[in-house]
Amino acid sequence: MALAEGLAGGQTKTRTKLNRQQIVGFWSAWAGWMLDGMDSVIYALVLAPALTELLPKSGIQATPANIGTYGSLLFGVFLVGWGCSFIWGPIADKFGRTKVLAGTIMMYAVFTGAAYFADSVWQLGLFRFLAGIGIGGEWAMAGTYVAEAWPEDRRKMGAGYLQTGYYFGFFVAAGLNFTIGAHYGWRAMFLCGLAPVIVSLYTLMEVKEPAIFKKIEGAIRENSPIVEIFSARYIKRTLVMSGLLTIAIIGLWAGAVYEPAAVNMLAKKAGMDAPSAAKMVSVATAVLSIGTILGCLTLPHLAESIGRKRTLAIYFVIMAITIPVAFGWAFYLENGLVPFIITLFFLGFGGGNFAVFSLWLPELYETRVRATAFAFATSVGRFIGAGVNFALGAFVLSMHTIGTPVALTAIAFGIGLLLIPFALETRGDRLPS
Repeated sequence: MALAEGLAGGQTKTRTKLNRQQIVGFWSAWAGWMLDGMDSVIYALVLAPALTELLPKSGIQATPANIGTYGSLLFGVFLVGWGCSFIWGPIADKFGRTKVLAGTIMMYAVFTGAAYFADSVWQLGLFRFLAGIGIGGEWAMAGTYVAEAWPEDRRKMGAGYLQTGYYFGFFVAAGLNFTIGAHYGWRAMFLCGLAPVIVSLYTLMEVKEPAIFKKIEGAIRENSPIVEIFSARYIKRTLVMSGLLTIAIIGLWAGAVYEPAAVNMLAKKAGMDAPSAAKMVSVATAVLSIGTILGCLTLPHLAESIGRKRTLAIYFVIMAITIPVAFGWAFYLENGLVPFIITLFFLGFGGGNFAVFSLWLPELYETRVRATAFAFATSVGRFIGAGVNFALGAFVLSMHTIGTPVALTAIAFGIGLLLIPFALETRGDRLPS
């Protein structure tokens, strides 16, 4: 993990050595987040074939417009489940980070695997909702754990490393789709989502609570954590960070969810058969993932050099440009497949903006409410994101295209740039105890 950790901002050349528990805990959190990303993107990758089979079984014609519309609706349902995952935060602030981390992983694994048995679009929606509750909680628990368990001079890069896990999951999902999905179909892809159960059990047995949490464990609280993050001290931070995360969710997820469908359409337009188009979707998803991983690794250095606020602004500008270039321009070209995939790399880099929240959010709250604040801020925007996806589905249905509606989501990043100045800059601050 020493790779890419140099002299940046307040970091020193001699870094504190990680002990075995910090290393084991990190890789458990990273693996859970990686498999979380895999599970999340499996749905996007198998959207078209799954709905092509399930819509007729649900009494709905499997037209391209209906696939796009119901795909958006189901993703909205998934986001509602993710929004409900804020419940994990108060539980973790009371009972501990590692137990709840294991619980979130177990939940999303079981219900992703259960989608294998879906016999209607409504059953698939239920399983995605329940998986979303687990998937949404994992990030908050993993981010809180790494921030508290790693030494001060390494936790900032630790946040960047952690965030790469989610997008390595995209890469793994693309590989599974290229092999298992292309040969055995969409149900087999969901069955692969059971794999994180192993990580959940390992985390429960081997990973110990961070020392900083043990100091406050069992302490008597005057207020519940959810009440405290809306106290006079924290309310501005909570509202601003929740707003910024909502912006990031709306923009990136619209692009990430519709990227496979867009590539599939462009590949078929270029004359590829269905298996070749499926493989091209995997290639495009891998390109998006590589760009995002590089964005995550670059972000902590920028954040320590120029500050959290300016760094997030740069990443938001990248997103505001690349989303309309990909979906508003390249998607409509006569031979747009290659330009679209090239743009995905830069869109992915901008999508690395999520790493700043893994670094920044823990710095804004004390240990007794940190998991609650992290879980709330990363979850509440999912409800708004769900509403946007419902609206997006309606636009796709009325406009008979996915390109323009998705391109318009870039407007969210313009709003985000106006919100960033209200955030609290924490560059150079130590993690509050």
